[in-house]
Amino acid sequence: MDKMKFETPNLTAENVTKIAELFPGVVTEGKVNFDLLRSMLGDEVYGDEAYEFTWVGKRAAIAEAGRPIRKTLRPCMDESKDWDTTENLYIEGDNLDVLKLLQESYLGKVKMIYIDPPYNTGNDFVYRDEFKRAKDEYDEEAGVYGEDGDRLFKNTETNGRFHSDWCSMIYPRLVLARNMLRDSGVIFISIDDGEVAQLRKICDEVFGESNFVAEIAREAIRGGSQSADIRHVYDYILCYTKNYADASFSGFEKDEIELNLEDERGKYAKGRELNKWGAGSRREDAPGMWFPIQGPDGIEVYPIRNDGTEGRWRLGKENMHKKVADGDVIFEKRDDGTYIVYEKIRGSKGGIKQLTSLFLEKYVNSRGTETLKSLFETNRALFDYSKPVELVNDLCILAGVATNDIVLDFFSGSATTAHAVMQLNAKDGGNRKFIMVQLPEVTDEKSEAFKVGYKNICEIGKERIRRAGDKIKANNTDKEGIENLDIGFRVLKLDDTNMNDVYYAAGDYTQDMIMMMESNIKPDRTDMDLLYACLLDWGLPLSMPHTHEKIDGFTVHTYNDGDLIACFEERISEKAIREIASRKPLRAVFRDSSFSSSPEKINVFEIFKLLAPNTNVRVI
Repeated sequence: MDKMKFETPNLTAENVTKIAELFPGVVTEGKVNFDLLRSMLGDEVYGDEAYEFTWVGKRAAIAEAGRPIRKTLRPCMDESKDWDTTENLYIEGDNLDVLKLLQESYLGKVKMIYIDPPYNTGNDFVYRDEFKRAKDEYDEEAGVYGEDGDRLFKNTETNGRFHSDWCSMIYPRLVLARNMLRDSGVIFISIDDGEVAQLRKICDEVFGESNFVAEIAREAIRGGSQSADIRHVYDYILCYTKNYADASFSGFEKDEIELNLEDERGKYAKGRELNKWGAGSRREDAPGMWFPIQGPDGIEVYPIRNDGTEGRWRLGKENMHKKVADGDVIFEKRDDGTYIVYEKIRGSKGGIKQLTSLFLEKYVNSRGTETLKSLFETNRALFDYSKPVELVNDLCILAGVATNDIVLDFFSGSATTAHAVMQLNAKDGGNRKFIMVQLPEVTDEKSEAFKVGYKNICEIGKERIRRAGDKIKANNTDKEGIENLDIGFRVLKLDDTNMNDVYYAAGDYTQDMIMMMESNIKPDRTDMDLLYACLLDWGLPLSMPHTHEKIDGFTVHTYNDGDLIACFEERISEKAIREIASRKPLRAVFRDSSFSSSPEKINVFEIFKLLAPNTNVRVI
């Protein structure tokens, strides 16, 4: 009977294993011979010269993304709304650790990520990530450090590693975020001109240059603050996909968005070229993207580069054939008889408009501020630089977030993204889910938020979701099915592991010491704490329904109709075990101390082998 490991996956070790499977000769004793690997990939090694983007601390930041942790998420039902029915999550804690914990449960499941990280203006607080920490320091991390070791620190321009610290902060978080995106997933990142250049290079590295979609300009403020030379009124939203070939973007049927749609003669304007150019544009770079499409007069058209060599399409076979069938492409013949293929941009008659920039009043920050003032019924702002709901709402539409998709924001701030998702669901009857992640950063004692009782940002975010959800329902009573709109959220809080150290380092203890231990579980942990730790360890989503009942006097938890059945009682009867096994759950877990001897454990295994042979049984 296996034990739960309660440790996030070691992504670095998994990547080395994958390399070893492809090229066994380049891995020796767990170490990769990179020069040999490059040679096997056809790259001749000429020393260290290369085009690259680097900074002080980059290697540590890369390694941090794969470093496992021993932490957990503890459910907090009292601070949640509609716990039993909601599929939304609000998670409090350091987003780096939270993203690691969510890796298996939400691997490849998120359709869209929107984040508004600190801009690094010299006044912003950024996360202080210590990449080399002793084991006993883990337990000192409760989300926010004290004054002498703040989890957040003000990254002033006098800091000699001003840009480096910010790059090291954002890099591992984007690596982990990419893992959670679906192949058709999209990420939007708000940023200003202070770090946009660095962020663009990091995203090119993490997501791949070929998955870059756009750098969208947004009018952030009307008027703006005076600098030495120019008035700053705009910022940017970087957009990348997980896999460009699988992603698709929706247009807008909104008259107020001004775009270059048709030329003066009323003909369709040409959009992006569907022949891939630049890095990764050769046939050998992506053999699966070399295929014919039906061109003029029924001829087969292949992706040919400007130099006459074989190239590749930007989109996959299904998407390319669909565009041709729908008449959404333009063929332009070269002098040599080959073709360049363009997307056709339809005008208002076709009902499609493409987003090029966000210079509209509804996208400026003041709209976000006014929304918060209205929700909280105050004349003063509770939160600085909150993004407008309309901005995130329209990004969801642009990314093609469907009715059952998941939207993630791991710098959730005032929870604008959650507000936008609920609003979009109310509009079209969808069931999109949100996952908000936010460090419980304390509010300044001089701030309006602190004065009215909000001690940290998470308190503002949770209250904003409660108020926004109620208001959306109240304003849409005429909509069919509005009573079923999910405006709830489950609150989970990052904490240290549920297990005592003996669980992880039994070899450090003598036999007498082990026998004196009453339990390997910390005394302040509840059944719900243990249940959610098991969900994370098994990679199950955290938003499914669950019930508990008494079986032969013992409390038994059932998650999502049998995905997992658990009993964490100190002792459990054979009758209860047989009843659990008879239900044939996919997974079953018990407390290790429920069984006083090895024969008892063997008996449990035999019961499941007889009644539920396909059940994965473990102990904690």
